[in-house]
Amino acid sequence: MRPSRKLTHIYENPLEGLRNTEFRMEAPDAKSVQLAGDFTEWEKAPLDMVQSYDGTWFTIVPLLPGTYSYRFIVDGQWLDDPHCAKHVPNPFGTEDAVMSVD
Repeated sequence: MRPSRKLTHIYENPLEGLRNTEFRMEAPDAKSVQLAGDFTEWEKAPLDMVQSYDGTWFTIVPLLPGTYSYRFIVDGQWLDDPHCAKHVPNPFGTEDAVMSVD
């Protein structure tokens, strides 16, 4: 009689499929720029952005494929992404930019 074997399940890596997604904001005179979105729990954990030599601020966020809403916080003021084509209304009477990650 053979001893019984335990079945081992191999699960998919939850981090597999992440896409490095770049966000940019032109604000050459800003002292700080942050990215807030549904993927940062909005103002609970905004991401600090880095300023490049030309005054553009950027960050790269690893995101799973899906649709995400976001805004920028420039020197404490919430601002839209002027280069984003798609927006949705938010509960504050303004709009959030929408990013689709494939």
